[in-house]
Amino acid sequence: MKKRHPALRLLMVFMFALVGVGAGVFAPASVIAQDENTTCAGEPMIGAPAATPEESPAAGDMASPAAEIDPATLNIAFLPKDIVNPYFATSAAGAQEAATELGGQFQQVGPQTANAAEQVTFIQTLTQQQVAAIVVSANDPDALAPALKDAMAQGIKVISFDSDVAPDARIAFANQADSEEIGRIQVQIMGKLLDCEGEIAILSAAATATNQNAWIATMEDELAKPGYENMTLVETAYGDDDPQKSHDKTIELLTAYPDLKGIISPTTVGITAAAQALEEEGRGGGSDNQVQLTGLNLPNQMRPYVESGTVAEFALWDPGNLGYLAYYMAAQAIAGNLTGEEGETFTAGKLGTYTVGPNGTVILGPPTIFDAENIGDYNF
Repeated sequence: MKKRHPALRLLMVFMFALVGVGAGVFAPASVIAQDENTTCAGEPMIGAPAATPEESPAAGDMASPAAEIDPATLNIAFLPKDIVNPYFATSAAGAQEAATELGGQFQQVGPQTANAAEQVTFIQTLTQQQVAAIVVSANDPDALAPALKDAMAQGIKVISFDSDVAPDARIAFANQADSEEIGRIQVQIMGKLLDCEGEIAILSAAATATNQNAWIATMEDELAKPGYENMTLVETAYGDDDPQKSHDKTIELLTAYPDLKGIISPTTVGITAAAQALEEEGRGGGSDNQVQLTGLNLPNQMRPYVESGTVAEFALWDPGNLGYLAYYMAAQAIAGNLTGEEGETFTAGKLGTYTVGPNGTVILGPPTIFDAENIGDYNF
C-alpha cells in the first residue's frame, strides 16, 4: 500500500482587536492551525488515501450469495442518468460482475444525455417487458416516481442507486456514501488547497439532481463553520452533465470572477470539463494564476490532470462496487430478503453484510481522497 508523505503545512494567523480605545488592551481574535489532516474549522478531515483495492477492508464478513436467490428470476435492468458517462460504464461493470456471480441477467439502458423525460420512457418500456427489477439513478426524483410506482404495482422491484428517487417509488436506495461526508470532504479539500482563503464556485450537474443538491447543501453548511470566514462561495453554476456546457460554464465563471481561486465540481463530467477549460485558459497546473479544482471523478479520468498539477486532490467512491451492491440489493429484493425496512440485514457477495438505514438507505462506504501519491493504485 502506498503511504502519503504529507508535508506539514502550518498556518498561524494572529488577529488582535483593540477592545479599549486609549487603554492599550488587545485580545487574540482567532488562531487557525491547519495541517494535512485538519480542516479549516479545526476538525479531522473526512477520508484519506485508502489502502489499495486489494487491501481495502470489506463492508462486512465475506458471505456467499443467499440460497434463497434463484438465478432464473434475476432479470435485472439498470437505468442510469445517461449511458455515455464513463462513471455509469464503471458501475455497469460492477453490476455485471454481480450478475455473473449470481447467474442472473443484466442489461443497461438509458438516454444519451441526462434527461428525466427519456428515463420515464425507458421505465415504461421495461415495465412492459416485465423485467424482475429496475435499478435507477434519477435525473429528477419526482418526475420518475409515477412510472416507477406503476412498475412496482405490477410486481417489479425498484432499487435506486447513485441519485435517489422519491422514497415511495422504490424499495431501497444504494447510496455511494454518506451525503454529508461527500459534500463536506470536497469543501475540506478546497480549504486545504487554498489555505482557507479565497473566492470559490461550484460547478454542478442538473439543478434537479437529488444527489448534487444534497451535497451542495452540505458544502454550504461546511462553509458556514468558523474557520471558513475567508472562503466565499460566489456562485453555483449548472452544466447539466454536458461536457460542452460544463466547459463553457467554467469559462463564464473565470470571466465573471477575475479573483476566483477555486472550483468544486461534484460531477465526473463537470470536473473533467472544468480541468480542460482551466488548462486552455492558462489557469491550470503550474500557472501563476492557477485556479484550484477539486470534486468527484474516476481516477482514470483525472489521471492526466493530476499529473499536470491542475488537480491536486479529488474524491470518490468505487462506482464499480456501487453497481455491484445495487445488483445484489435488487437480487435480494426479488428473493424477498430485502424490503427496505430499517435495521434489515442482507449480504452482498464480496462486499459482505449491510444493514438498511433510515428511509431504506444502504451506504456503500466512506469516500476516498485521490492524489499523485495513490492514484496509480487504482484502475477504474
